[in-house]
Amino acid sequence: MKPKIVICMGSSCFARGNEKNLAVIEKFMADHQLRDEVDLELGCSLCNGSCSSGPNLNIDGRDYRGVDPGMMYELLRDLFSRR
Repeated sequence: MKPKIVICMGSSCFARGNEKNLAVIEKFMADHQLRDEVDLELGCSLCNGSCSSGPNLNIDGRDYRGVDPGMMYELLRDLFSRR
């Protein structure tokens, strides 16, 4: 099963850092030569209603709140070490 990451791109989460988190995902995939090796479903959503705890995202059905770029990197490292 391919991993699925959905990033909230509502205005609050975007302003709080999901723009940077998206860049972290893209850089991680490139740095680890995963772009052509891993079938990743990467999507964006509009506001999920948890603005005060953002930036928010969902990985394989699990919600993460307050994700900063360092946490994003660790989540990716964990996600791809399991595959």
